[in-house]
Amino acid sequence: MQDNLVIVESPAKAKTIEKFLGKDFLVKSCYGHIRDLSKKYQLGVDIEHNFMPDYEVQADKKKLVADLKALAAQASQVWLASDEDREGEAIAWHLMEVLKLDPDKTKRIVFHEITKNAILHAIENPRSVDMNLVNAQQARRVLDRLVGFEVSPVLWKKVRGRYGGLSAGRVQSVAVRLIVEREREVLRFKSTSFFKVTGIFEPADGGEKFSLKAELSEKFADEASALHFLEQCKDATYIITGIEKKPSKKTPAPPFTTSTLQQEASRRFGFSVSQTMMLAQRLYEAGLITYMRTDSTSLSTMALKSAGEVIEKLFGKEYAKTRQYATKTKGAQEAHEAIRPAYIEKSYIDGTTQERKLYDLIWKRTVASQMADAQLEKTVVNISVSTAPQTFVATGEIILFDGFLKVYRSSDDDEQEEKTDSGLLPPLQNNQPLNAAEITATERFSPRPPRYTEASLVKRLEELGIGRPSTYAPTISTIIQRGYVAKEDRPGTPRPYVRLTLQAQRIDRETLTEIIGAEKAKLFPCDIGMVVNDFLKENFNDIVDYRFTASVEEEFDAIAEGAVQWNAMIEKFYTPFHENVDKTLRDSLPANAERYIGDDPKSGKPVFARIGRYGPLVQLGHNDDESKQFASIQKNQLIESITLDEAIKLFALPRTVGLYEGKEITTAIGRFGPYVRHDADFASLKKDDSPHTITLERAIELIEERRRKEKEKHIKAFASEGIEILNGRFGAYIACEGSNYRLPKGTDPAALTVEECRAIIEAQKAKTPAKPKAKKKKK
Repeated sequence: MQDNLVIVESPAKAKTIEKFLGKDFLVKSCYGHIRDLSKKYQLGVDIEHNFMPDYEVQADKKKLVADLKALAAQASQVWLASDEDREGEAIAWHLMEVLKLDPDKTKRIVFHEITKNAILHAIENPRSVDMNLVNAQQARRVLDRLVGFEVSPVLWKKVRGRYGGLSAGRVQSVAVRLIVEREREVLRFKSTSFFKVTGIFEPADGGEKFSLKAELSEKFADEASALHFLEQCKDATYIITGIEKKPSKKTPAPPFTTSTLQQEASRRFGFSVSQTMMLAQRLYEAGLITYMRTDSTSLSTMALKSAGEVIEKLFGKEYAKTRQYATKTKGAQEAHEAIRPAYIEKSYIDGTTQERKLYDLIWKRTVASQMADAQLEKTVVNISVSTAPQTFVATGEIILFDGFLKVYRSSDDDEQEEKTDSGLLPPLQNNQPLNAAEITATERFSPRPPRYTEASLVKRLEELGIGRPSTYAPTISTIIQRGYVAKEDRPGTPRPYVRLTLQAQRIDRETLTEIIGAEKAKLFPCDIGMVVNDFLKENFNDIVDYRFTASVEEEFDAIAEGAVQWNAMIEKFYTPFHENVDKTLRDSLPANAERYIGDDPKSGKPVFARIGRYGPLVQLGHNDDESKQFASIQKNQLIESITLDEAIKLFALPRTVGLYEGKEITTAIGRFGPYVRHDADFASLKKDDSPHTITLERAIELIEERRRKEKEKHIKAFASEGIEILNGRFGAYIACEGSNYRLPKGTDPAALTVEECRAIIEAQKAKTPAKPKAKKKKK
């Protein structure tokens, strides 16, 4: 047994650290937290005794804990090397408590990068567990448990028609509120149209040919005004009345924090927030980047020096400029570094395509942050119209010195460049006459508020001071898993617009069509999310209040700094909160979001939209009407916004499409979306299919495709024994009496006999004892 035992959170991190320490060190992983708040004892929190937490070792960690305890007893020194944030500090403290480690032979070490120098420096500079950081994490965990376990049962009782469990959480409820409020902004939004005028100009003096694009300084509110202006332009002359050149510069963005990395990876690569964090965790544990949960933009002296050397070597001395950025985030936590490469001289890594993409992004952003400003020259050209007071303006921008742009351009810069559409202008002179080759007035529309992406939601939460680097990814995952929010693509809808073109003294009018409102990976509130949000706003306003939630984060920060006692902070919150829980259970009205839409024009019966047992639905007829009908609301529809026409259309289903093999094919919308049915065969409709318009030929095609897949799935069956051999996602397996059994490696599934199947089933049953059935509670 080695003299030194080092305990970290993950096997990957252990493997990397092992390379830097000698044979006297044994590095083991505790696989994250080894214990959590109990679910058996009340809320896992002893409210009457100063909110003391009741922790229990997780069932799947008991053997691991026993093994670590035995290794710790044999070691002369134990090093707790979990991450340097509050969560890591709490893991180290739990290890101290559960393993009953001797403080005299236990040391806490921290590092923000897994490099040899960082590890050896940490070993040389150990410290004890920081109880202020531990208490800040405990306070967050206890508060979140109290909120979740006390409010969730209120939702179960008061929100009608929910299929499955509901939950509330301090940060998740605020995130849902942001998405719900943005959706309501979109629903209320009324777009207004205007006309934007652009012109293509050529030299009038017969000199060197060029084409100059310019935009009119004024937009017109209606078509008549735009047409009047074009009429004025028929006999106009155009002269350049001013050319102004202005020097400007662009400054590089600071190195990445957790949230800015999540935002940029989302915009550039379409990575989800959790996907970015998973990849960053891998890179960190492999010793390739610094710690990935940080809200600091600063770099160490060593990193600044290394970056400067790399820049001078690759691009020259004139490209290097050392910068240290100040962290502006509200309530920034412990003094970490920004996310950067562990070795800045390493511009390329081996790994998966996604890992390489993320590393390349981090490397470029870090290096660019230490490079010189880009020097630009912006030119603005004014063109007068002899017959009208308005002016055309052409803009251009050239790069005099590329500076940091040689390495990195943020996605925000790319978007801005697309909007300005500026580039190099042709040689021009003051008072130069021009001819208008073409002038176009195009109808445009005011843009509606954008729905949130994962990245823009993280940005907004950070701006409000809500949550911390470690909470963004789990918060978004939770609200999607709970069914409060859906992340999806949605197709756009056609919109007509008018274009007027003046060319060769003639004005042409066209009506064109564009697709608007197409959404890619956007966050949409679901009906149940809207109902829960409204109920919480009415009855638990503090929980969903932006300022209150941010102030709680500030109190956690104060606990981490040792300025506030964690138990006192919890008590100040809990007393009024618990009184409100009791009051809400006693006095509040049930919530359901039922909405009367209108009356069916044929039957005269009322149409309602509401949440039913299996999800949102529309109902034709009153509750006491024996002939009332129901239809499921589609995924892209909401109770709040569904129209009478849309609702009535849903009652047209199920629809008979036609006959096939002597039996009817029908189409309908079920719990999992639209489908076609033929006898006992069901097939889901594809993205471009509609249950209202699908043809018989297309329905047959889907049924046959489903049959082919089913045929490929079934390899063999022993009907009398209730055994089937099937093809699954991960290979062939045996299905018997509702359970599945893996086939041993090298087994030919088609050659198996019933006796061999039985033997495989029995062998696997022996390895995995059946779980005892839960006892039914007495009523």
